[in-house]
Amino acid sequence: MPTSLHLLADAPAQLLPARELMAFTLAAHIILVPLGVAFPLITLVMHHRGLRRGDATALLLARRWSAVMAVQFALGIVTGTVLSFEFGLLWPGLMGRWGDVFGVGFGVEAWAFFLEAVLIAVYLYGWRRLKPWTHFLLGLPLPFAALLGAFGILAANSWMNTPRGFSLDSAGKPVDVNVWKAIFTPMFGPQYWHFVVGMVLTAGFVVAGVYATGWLRGRRDRYHRLGFAVPFTIAAVAAPVQFVLGDSIARSVFHEQPVKFAAMEIVWKTDTRVPEYLFGRLNEDGTVSGGIRIPLLDSFLAGFSADTEVVGLTSVPADQRPTATQATIAHWAFDIMVLIGSVLVLLALWYGLVWLRHRRLPASPWFYRAAACAGVGSVVAVECGWIAAEVGRQPWIVYRNMRVAEAVTSTRSTSLWIMFGVVAVVYVFLFGSFLVVLLRMRTRWRLADEQQATAAGGLAPETDIPYGPRAPVPAGDVPAARPGAGRAGGDGRAGGDGP
Repeated sequence: MPTSLHLLADAPAQLLPARELMAFTLAAHIILVPLGVAFPLITLVMHHRGLRRGDATALLLARRWSAVMAVQFALGIVTGTVLSFEFGLLWPGLMGRWGDVFGVGFGVEAWAFFLEAVLIAVYLYGWRRLKPWTHFLLGLPLPFAALLGAFGILAANSWMNTPRGFSLDSAGKPVDVNVWKAIFTPMFGPQYWHFVVGMVLTAGFVVAGVYATGWLRGRRDRYHRLGFAVPFTIAAVAAPVQFVLGDSIARSVFHEQPVKFAAMEIVWKTDTRVPEYLFGRLNEDGTVSGGIRIPLLDSFLAGFSADTEVVGLTSVPADQRPTATQATIAHWAFDIMVLIGSVLVLLALWYGLVWLRHRRLPASPWFYRAAACAGVGSVVAVECGWIAAEVGRQPWIVYRNMRVAEAVTSTRSTSLWIMFGVVAVVYVFLFGSFLVVLLRMRTRWRLADEQQATAAGGLAPETDIPYGPRAPVPAGDVPAARPGAGRAGGDGRAGGDGP
């Protein structure tokens, strides 16, 4: 019997549905994470631009983005809460034994979550009720609350990858917990900064992609140009930084989790002068089928020398390493992430070169087609990063201390499959509702812009500065333009596709 099938046969019946349920809810939640972590920062950058330059277009975009941010946060409340419950319900062995060691990270995330909820409420409330700079300053803590939440989650996950800060008594239970060592593990720094910059990059490309789509549909007014330029510039700056950080975290995995590195690179035997495989499939006998083989490259990437020794999967017993199928999944996820990241860096370089040479946005439709796809691509890269990290760690839920099978619930597998089905249906409804709400907001804003442009004699919608009470417009009456409206207006067309 192949090793993979033998290990699967020995696993508890509850393991597969529990893992599938956790994977589904995490994959769904992580779609929202970039907007939750980095969208407040992007919104505040646009907000600051609007206040500093007296730019009503930027202020209008920031106000609308804040509404999207609130809707996204509301959905994130649901998906994040489900994940929190699943840790206790699906993995009682993990939380029961190790909760006192790494649970502080979840506590930090919970406090950050409630703080962010309050700050978002204040920020939304303040648009027409606070003085402009007072309102902006009250919004400044929002990105820090989001970063604090990421700090808590990444502290917990990095501990699971490199557990520290405890001793084991004679019964194998953790004692003498050192909270600081449990938080700041060897993998925490590389994971945290790779995650944060990845969220900024992803959120920037996702938001810019909306306006790139509008550009392709002919909406090229200042509203759409600015809505594209600010988030795309932030993402373009983050892209090469993320590429360097990605190389750094790969080296950290090489040193701290050599077996996971072997899975991600499908290295079977410990050796030097190890080749790099782009894609390909690892077989049960250690051979690799398909893919592109590049001699010596894996050793060189791991230690800047072809003579660098790379630990192979066979360095540990079969029950202490990922199966050939799991290694292939982790390898493909890692390669897809790197491929997408490389394309995004090239797209950022294209944008930067055009700006440095001509001081304008690119004009090529192919650039905007690529930019419209970049948002989806960056989300796929985030998903692949988590797949590589979690599948590559198998069979451990706490690296070299507790297997996933030891932590799983004793609930009947049938009940878990039913729960999975119910959660899947609910999530389809939730994300469908989220999409409907966003589309209705877009439609409402488009109609409001058209009405404003008509009432103002053809002026662009961004002439309405979102501070102070909005004056009602009597039917048939054309109000005078506000001072500075001519500077804020674009070419007179109403914003449409983008929020």
